[in-house]
Amino acid sequence: MTIECMIDENKLDKLASLAVNTGLSIKTGQDLLITSPVEALPLVRRVALHAYKAGANLVIPIFSDSELTLTRYRHAPNSSFDKAPDWLYKGMAEAFNNNTARLAIVGDDPMLLESQDPDKIGKSNKAVSKASKPARESITSFNINWNIIAWPGRAWAARIFPSLPIDEAQNQLAEAIFLASRVNTPNPEEAWAKHNADLLKRSSWLTQQNFEYLHFTGPGTDLKVGLANNHAWMGGASKCQNGITCNPNIPSEEVFTTPHRLKVDGTVSSTKPLSHQGALIDEIKVTFEDGKIIEAKAAKGEEVLKKVLDVDEGARRLGEVALVPDSSPISQSNILFFNTLFDENAACHIALGQCYSKCFKGENDLSKKKIQQFGGNSSMIHIDWMIGSKAINIDGFRSADLPTPIFRNGEWAN
Repeated sequence: MTIECMIDENKLDKLASLAVNTGLSIKTGQDLLITSPVEALPLVRRVALHAYKAGANLVIPIFSDSELTLTRYRHAPNSSFDKAPDWLYKGMAEAFNNNTARLAIVGDDPMLLESQDPDKIGKSNKAVSKASKPARESITSFNINWNIIAWPGRAWAARIFPSLPIDEAQNQLAEAIFLASRVNTPNPEEAWAKHNADLLKRSSWLTQQNFEYLHFTGPGTDLKVGLANNHAWMGGASKCQNGITCNPNIPSEEVFTTPHRLKVDGTVSSTKPLSHQGALIDEIKVTFEDGKIIEAKAAKGEEVLKKVLDVDEGARRLGEVALVPDSSPISQSNILFFNTLFDENAACHIALGQCYSKCFKGENDLSKKKIQQFGGNSSMIHIDWMIGSKAINIDGFRSADLPTPIFRNGEWAN
């Protein structure tokens, strides 16, 4: 199969190498499972090359195709959307239990399903979330080394740069991806080592502070986010339970932790659109009470949002809170990517659903019961959406102490 690639091949190769050697830190004898749009085959081939050079045993790609997805929505019976390939996700979970590394390449049209039936989208999302939960828990528990990178898909590029010819739009998106991923530096792996050290400094300080809750204030936002008992902050590189240190997201500008599922109160408004499974949800405004969303609105995609919130009990509660300064390179690019991998690294964000079980002090392989006792949330979903901007202030609180400034006007206060 030949797919023409007009993108800078040297930079594409550097991205593939970075994903294998820094994102995944593949070890000799490991298998690697890749999911990718079929359009990204040139990147997948380069990843496979670097993975085998690093000692990978087997590289197994699973491809998706936008036209096939649309064909299903247009022609499949309604009953199709209540189903997901359980056998596929069971196989993935078994692979992860056998220490297979996981790479996801994103790059599809973020609004692929904007004209499709929201009921079908909601059913499909729920079916996939349920079927994939065992495999997904290996990721959120950091049982294995995993990584997400991006391919500059042509339909995605056209969404971001609609006034440009398609080839130029794709090249513009490619350059934005390379810049955000630090591929444009002389030595990307060294650049990431320095960046990881900076994120570690921030996350270590926040862990030491042991805040009981964070208070977010800004336009349309007055939100208190209680933090889980014994929580720890993470960012950049993470040591997995298989002993391998990986960089889960390339790019990444965030430090994050686990909120207490019962201790979130107030109102919060989104500052960027959320693209979820091909549907755009914009101008989200929700109200929390005792950790649970009791009211949710959106100017666009409200029906999809409400179906997401009804997936299960934990879908209305938080599984992550993350801090990102407005001065992050992705924010300063002034590009709205319509893709969570990038947009979440341009702004502070929260995530509905499943928590990261690794975000606890000195704890490895926590039981579900222990995570619940600490206040961690459980759900079939984990969906990030952006709440930060240059107008957001954040304070940390411990019991009756005075507030500790964390963010002022969208930037670190110290």
